[in-house]
Amino acid sequence: MGLNGLLSNLENIIFDLDGTLWDPMPMSVKAWHTSLNRFDCIKNPVSKKDIQGIMGMQHSLVGEKLFPYLSKEQQDEIMNSCFEQEVKDIKEAGGFLYPGLEKTLKALSKKYTLFIVSNCQAGYIEAFYEYHKLEHYFKDFECSGNTGKSKAMNIEMLIKRNGLTNAIYVGDTLGDYLAAEDNNLPFVFAEYGFGQVPHAPYTISQIGDLEQML
Repeated sequence: MGLNGLLSNLENIIFDLDGTLWDPMPMSVKAWHTSLNRFDCIKNPVSKKDIQGIMGMQHSLVGEKLFPYLSKEQQDEIMNSCFEQEVKDIKEAGGFLYPGLEKTLKALSKKYTLFIVSNCQAGYIEAFYEYHKLEHYFKDFECSGNTGKSKAMNIEMLIKRNGLTNAIYVGDTLGDYLAAEDNNLPFVFAEYGFGQVPHAPYTISQIGDLEQML
């Protein structure tokens, strides 16, 4: 469904990252397995499905979900190792950008100011920028790894920091939708990502659709 008339004076677009701008799964699976092999305390192997299941989750909550039988200290140690390995691997090899991403960002950035708010760890967005050379399309970003806060709170922080009005949020999970709703932002659902948003009023089936909708 088109966004025409939804926000006729649209000025700003805030994006989620994983499942919206790129698919990090091959990189994440490799990085996690590299890191998890260092720990003897892990009872069960962590599968690709397990990793996909935590995509979009606030990064500080992942250890509790995957390793509930371990102490908080062990969870944190394991997750910090995995997160550090991810950032290292992104800097070395990047991830899978969704087809047409840079073309779309280039076109949108001529008309709107672009931002990222993600539930990833500190250093993750910077590594994404560094390897794929996309930083110049975005004005600012925020993530739970920097603030320890929820996505809704990080969106609010970014809005206040940049004095934003007339913005939308683009994401791929129900959590993204709820975070946008908490901030009274129109939400565009990237249905090609990792989550489900039943009855989303605005949906794109590929990132390039956004350019056509606005």
